[in-house]
Amino acid sequence: MKTQLVVDRKTLKIICLNFCNGKKHDFRLFKESGVHAGVNTEIETDTGYTGITAIHPNSLLPKKNRKNNPLSKEEKRNNRIISRKRIYVEHAIRFVKRFRILSERYRNRRNRFSLRFSLLAGICNFDMSI
Repeated sequence: MKTQLVVDRKTLKIICLNFCNGKKHDFRLFKESGVHAGVNTEIETDTGYTGITAIHPNSLLPKKNRKNNPLSKEEKRNNRIISRKRIYVEHAIRFVKRFRILSERYRNRRNRFSLRFSLLAGICNFDMSI
């Protein structure tokens, strides 16, 4: 199962979930999901979403290091700034992985996965608000 989480950085709550069966690239899943962000909304992604700046110009994407073209000090500093902002999203993903629905093989009925994962996201949102 491939999943996608949209997390609000200020409240650390999971806003949106998206699922698909089998293997699918992160950016392709994002494009097919129909998730839209406002023009003023800043999207912070990892390197799996290369090309998102063409769809949403107000997005932060870290630069990749190339073999023949290493990153400059300015690019490394920008990547560190992006990572400091993204760490809160990674904490929300870690909190969901505690329930092992994402970190291990899902052995139950596939059609109930979205229901169970949505319930776990609700539990995570409730726990984050306390």
